Parts: sequence; structure tokens; C-alpha cells
Amino acid sequence: MTKQKNDSKVPRNFFKFLFPLLLTFLQFLTTSAFAQTGNDAGDDLFTLPGIIITITLLLIPVVAALFLLVVKANALFKNIQKRKDTEEAVRFAAYLKTLNVDQLEALQNDRKHQDYHLNNKELAGPFSPADSRGLLSSINEQANIRFIEAKRKAIVRPGIDPALSRLILWFLGTATFWLVFGTSVGEYVGIKFVAPDVDQVSWLSFGRLRPVHTNAVFWGWSSLAMLGLGYYVVPRVSNIQIHSLKAGWWTLILINASVVLGTIALMAGINNGGGEYREYIWPIQLLFGIGLVITLINYLKTVANRKTTEIYVSNWYIVAAVMFAIVISIVAYVPNFQNGLGETIIQGYYMHQGVGMWFMLFTLGLVYYYLPQQLNKPIYSYSLGILAFWSQIFFYTLIGTHHFVFSAIPWSLQTVAIVGSAGMIIPVVSGTTNFVMTFRGVWHKVAGSYTLPFFIVGIIFYFTGSLQGTAEAFRSTNLIWHFTDFTVAHSHLTMYGIIAFFLWGGIYAIVPRLTRQEPPQVTVGIHFWMAFIGMMFYTVPLMWGGTMRGLMWIEGLPFIESVTMMAPYWLWRAIGGSLMWVSHLVFAYNMYNMINPRKTVNINDTAIKNLRSKEVELVHISNE
Repeated sequence: MTKQKNDSKVPRNFFKFLFPLLLTFLQFLTTSAFAQTGNDAGDDLFTLPGIIITITLLLIPVVAALFLLVVKANALFKNIQKRKDTEEAVRFAAYLKTLNVDQLEALQNDRKHQDYHLNNKELAGPFSPADSRGLLSSINEQANIRFIEAKRKAIVRPGIDPALSRLILWFLGTATFWLVFGTSVGEYVGIKFVAPDVDQVSWLSFGRLRPVHTNAVFWGWSSLAMLGLGYYVVPRVSNIQIHSLKAGWWTLILINASVVLGTIALMAGINNGGGEYREYIWPIQLLFGIGLVITLINYLKTVANRKTTEIYVSNWYIVAAVMFAIVISIVAYVPNFQNGLGETIIQGYYMHQGVGMWFMLFTLGLVYYYLPQQLNKPIYSYSLGILAFWSQIFFYTLIGTHHFVFSAIPWSLQTVAIVGSAGMIIPVVSGTTNFVMTFRGVWHKVAGSYTLPFFIVGIIFYFTGSLQGTAEAFRSTNLIWHFTDFTVAHSHLTMYGIIAFFLWGGIYAIVPRLTRQEPPQVTVGIHFWMAFIGMMFYTVPLMWGGTMRGLMWIEGLPFIESVTMMAPYWLWRAIGGSLMWVSHLVFAYNMYNMINPRKTVNINDTAIKNLRSKEVELVHISNE
């Protein structure tokens, strides 16, 4: 992708939009957001800045849904009006039957005079086109009534090395397997909230299956899918072949081995015993780390040998993400830091940097390539991309300890994390503005694309989900939401609503180009809507129930009462999770259809073969 020539500086309109938004946002940072004391039960819940911001963010998809409802209602009103016009035409036809011949001729002459216009076919002639040389094909003069509008197929691009194509497909294929496996475990874990006594087997206990689910979807699904898509982007924007295919295969083997061994170890009760998302013991996580080191060397050498003058912004994000992932893993597993409060601080750093500086940073780099590719136009502003890149690195690396507000961690460190969380508005607004403005002038392409809806959902939740994290960081809202199901909903809004939808958009964009086989458009639509609706059924009830649960704790009510209160919300969690899980099965079916070679019948060759067979006798038919 080439950047636009007139975007060397950040657009002035962006600052006109950003500064008032920052001022408004800072007004929420009242002393209650940073005060040591908590809220009393009688305080007005809707005066808290985090609550206000969260409600505002939730209203964004609601407003979008209302807009869609208005569009549908408008179409309904048009159909009603069309029906009325038809009835009026029937009545007018009945009236015409009462007229005599002279009156009808007079009306017809008036109609001819009023309706006369050029039909733009004066030079075309009245005859149907002839094609004796067979230059035209796929002509269908009869319009078919379709249940689903036909989407645009993938454009054939310049060829890619078949060996690299095979490597990418293996990355994406194994990632799909871990998505289905990991979320199948998650589906079972979600059922345990509704039926906790469903089994009595130790290796199926919640404490063992929950880390199996999270680590499988983190390191198996998301990481492998990102790396597979990255192996297409990095050499593509560098205008050169990947440095080493063998290194790519070693990465694929090592990461898959780490997830397989880690899953077996976790179900056997062998784990790190440390914090969340680092349950794999260090020898197993070391395999993953070696795979990342190999990938970093491979990417760096590819970029270093590039045939383009500049390093496109996608490679900035992708290479930096791999660097951060290696650093994060080392910091998390080196035992020198794991003493006392240091272990807690490192845990906050690890789990938040893993999300923001590995998954989010890498995926944003992919979007900076795949979104302009699908829209067939450059990214709106290269400078906004660089601003979002550096501001995310500056602010996101500070926010890990906002998970431990009101803990024994130094108060100043907690405050730094909260300020860093507020500063995340800069990269989020910059990136969102860049993506949305890239759509400017080409919104009509969304209706004919099965990939762009995935990117749109990812962009919406990139904005709302990220700023929701900012709202959770305030002390006033952290007091209510922390340790409740609200944080579970937030993690799914980000890792699923952002990362998964962006990855699906990239996969549907690139696999048909590699295999020349499109997925069934109906099942792509089923995948999209089941995943989206399931996520909303999953997250919204948990956010509401989590808020109620936090207020019950503040009021000093018994813990078991909050557990009983959450039962219906956990039921909705299971329903939403089931929809999401089924959508993953549909996605796996789509992957199979895109990858599995399908035999097609060549009518011409088959006809000639039949004519040459012994069973067919050619008979000359005369015209006499």
C-alpha cells in the first residue's frame, strides 16, 4: 500500500475533534476518581464518571441498531406505498374500461406527448448482440430472485509463492482447530455456571478447564492466526519474498507443540501456580518464546531486505508486537521479580501487556493492510497511524496495575496506571478516526462485501471496548466492577469483539486469494451474525449483573446472595456463549470450503471425451 501524498501531517480536523474530546474526558476525572475513600451505598450510581462513559459507549451500538431499524422501517413504508399505488392503478384501469374509443385514443395521444423522451438506444439497433467468436461468457438475461444478496468475490492478485501460501494456510488451519477446541472447552465451562454439578471428574474441574480455554484461544487461535496473516503482510508490503520459509515452519511447530503440551499439563494439574494467562510451566512456555524469537528474526531480515523506500506502518506494528511479546514473556517467567508485591505488579504488567502490546498491536498492524486492501484505497492518514503507534506504546505500558487499585501496591503506581489508562484515548481515537475515514466515499462497498462487516464490528468495539477499559480504571468504578463478571464481559468485548473479528476479516480476505475458492456466502453471513449476536447476549447481561453484584458487596450483603442473584445472568452467558461456539463451527466449515480443493467439471473437455468414446456414434444429419 502506498500512502497519500497530502497526509504528511496530522489533519487539522483531527485536532479540532481530539482536543474538545480530551477536555470533556478530563472533566470526568474528579477527585472521586482518585480519592482513597470508596463510595457509600447511597451515592448516586449514575454520577460516577466510569458509569457515564460506559453507558455512552454502550449507546453507540444501540444507536447503530436504531439507525438500521429506521432504514428497514423506511423500506417497509415504501413497500406499503407501492402497494397503495398498485391498488390505485387497478382502480384507474377499471375507470378506463368505462370510456369509449374516442376518449381512450385522446388519452393515449396525450400520454405519448407527455412521455416522449430519448431511450438512449437510438444508435444501438433493435437486434440482440451476436458473438460468433465466443468472446462473451457468463451472460444471464434473466434476473434471479435471491434470498441473500450476492457478495463481491475476491479479486485475483499477482501470484504468491505456493510454498509461502501453504505455510500461511497451515498457520490458519491449525489456528482454526484451536479456536474450535478452546471455545468447546469454554462452552463446557460456561455450562458449569448454570449446572455446577454436571460432573465429578477432577480433570474436568473448572479450575483446570478455565486456563485450558484461555490459553488455547490466546496462544493457539489468536497467536497462530496473527502470525499466519503476518506472513502474508510482512513480505507483501516489503515487496520481497519472506526471508526464510523454514523458520516459519519451525515457528508453526513450536507454538503448536507448546499449546498441545500446555493443554495436557493443565488438565493433569501441572501448572505454573502463578497469575492469570501464564499457567503454562516455563519449559512449555519456552517453546512459544523460541517460536517468537525465530519469527522476529525472520520478519526483521525480510524488512531489512525490502525493495521499498519506507517501512509501511503495518510492519511497524507487527515487528514491535513480536518484540514486546518476547519481553513480556521473559519478565513474566524470570523468577527474580516474583517476590511479594513484585509478583503482583509483574502479573498486572504481563496480562495487560499481553493483550495490548501483543494481540492488539499485532492485529492493528494487520488492519492497516487488509482494510485498505479490501476498500481498494490507501489508508486515510499515515501520520495518524504513527501517532496511534507511539502513543499506544507510551500509555499502554503504564496501565497494568490498574487491576490492583486499593491494594498494597504503592498509591503512586496505581495513580500512574489510571493516568495511563486515561491517556489511551489518544491512540484509540487516532486509530478509530483513521479506520473510519478510510471508508469515506466507499461505504457503498460494504453491501457487496462479506469481509468488511467483520472489520466494521472490530472498529466499533476497538473504540467502545478500549474506552470502556479506561472507564473501569477509575477508582470510583473500579470499586464496583473489580472482581465481578463485568471484567469478564470487558475481556470478551476486546479479545473477541476486536481481535477475533479483525482476524476473521483478514482470513476471509486472504484465503480465497491463496486457494481461488470462495466460502459459501450464506454460511459466512451465519458466522457473522451468530458471533455478533452471541457476543452481545454474553457481555451485556454480565455487565449489568456485575454492576449489581458490586453494589451488593458495597452494601455488605452476604456473598452467597450475590451468587444467587447472578444465576439468570449466567444463563444468558451460556446462551450467548453457545451462539458464539456454533458460529466457530460454521467458520471451520467455511475454512474447509476455502482450503479443500473441489473438483469441477469442464463441460467442453467432458463433451469431447464423450464424443471420442466408443459408445457414441456420430451421425450426419442433412438439411434436406
